[in-house]
Amino acid sequence: MNQSFPKAMAIEPIEPFCATLLLPGSKSLTNRAMLLAALAEGESLLEHVLVADDARVMHQALESLGVSISVQDVESGPSVRITGTGGRLGRPDASFSIFLGNAGTATRFLTAALAMGHGRFHLHGVARMHQRPIGELVNPLRELGASIEYLEAEGCPPLEMVGRPLRGGTLAIGSTLSSQYISALMQIGPLLDGGLTLELQKPITSLPYIQMTARLMERFGVTIDHSEDFARLRINPGGYHPVRLRIEPDASAASYFWAAAALLPGSRCRIEALDSSSLQGDVGVVGVLERMGAKVHWEAQAVEVTSPDDGRLRGVDVDLSGMPDVAQTLAVVALFADGPSRFRGIGNLRVKETDRLAALENELSKLGARVIIDGDDLEIHPPGGGLQPARIATYDDHRMAMSFALAGLRSPGVVIEDPGCVSKSFPEYFEYLQRLAASPARR
Repeated sequence: MNQSFPKAMAIEPIEPFCATLLLPGSKSLTNRAMLLAALAEGESLLEHVLVADDARVMHQALESLGVSISVQDVESGPSVRITGTGGRLGRPDASFSIFLGNAGTATRFLTAALAMGHGRFHLHGVARMHQRPIGELVNPLRELGASIEYLEAEGCPPLEMVGRPLRGGTLAIGSTLSSQYISALMQIGPLLDGGLTLELQKPITSLPYIQMTARLMERFGVTIDHSEDFARLRINPGGYHPVRLRIEPDASAASYFWAAAALLPGSRCRIEALDSSSLQGDVGVVGVLERMGAKVHWEAQAVEVTSPDDGRLRGVDVDLSGMPDVAQTLAVVALFADGPSRFRGIGNLRVKETDRLAALENELSKLGARVIIDGDDLEIHPPGGGLQPARIATYDDHRMAMSFALAGLRSPGVVIEDPGCVSKSFPEYFEYLQRLAASPARR
């Protein structure tokens, strides 16, 4: 998909809206499902997959490793047929140079999968990726017998790897910066002789994403035994079976439209094909919006958010350690609350596409907020008397662009720099915002 974006985009305020949307497929589920299908024995059909830069990186990497992938653009959305390799990617005695951009999910998941692949692998990306830590994944992989070397900074990509059979067993994992390290280890567990047991030290980072990985692996035929709190997971051996699977809409993307309904008085937004049975923990954002005063209506296969009856939002004090990807969305909503908000447990935002804590402090301050970073917590004191006009830097971070655009839907003078960075996860994002403007609420 080739899409042209301006260097900067002025966001125009819109009238109250009433919209029903079906959003593109989940980035987290698309990347996980493509990898598991590639590791399965046989052909899988994945429907309603995401078409965006991060998913394209995974797609291209798997194809370069010899995985057969055919794309179908059907009425219900993009689908892919993937013929799996039965557990090991690559080719014996071959060398592969795999460029992964700034796609953290693909980098972490492929690091684990290729550690037990066929061949020699050079994994590299953009400069920011070479600053993002990966040692908390490499160290346990080395315990399992992996051959992985750092080529530049210790503990960060680029990596040089030689694929080899890994041993199963038990790994004790300390508290990690990212749940993706745990998910990466989980995904190779069914392919190891004897399986893999993970003993996780509390607090567990972004637990809903680990639960998502487990539930998706089970869809591919894997048996996982775990304690009630997920501190101990036993991934049984046996490999992956092919599936036909429809990918849920992206709940992180849905957060922007639910948030738009919450902060624009008189508005309502219904997102289809997401409900309380979702595999994605980020649907929990509606619970925070409800605490801020919005009204939430759960349906079978839909969730609707409506602005507060009096149009006034409240500040909240909430732990977001389980859903850090919605922190930026909620930070922008907090600009319009009657009092301060504190978002706790989001220290891992420092190692995302940019240092999101620093970026939030910079850009919220431009709009007139007083922002305090206290350890792993972010406190926001909204400006009195409305937002100041501002040009918002996005730091090549899709979530900065998407979240701060929400401010411009209610307050004039917001300009988003480098709006094209949304291509990482949601290339059509601004088109969907226009749909809100084109769906005026009935008066």
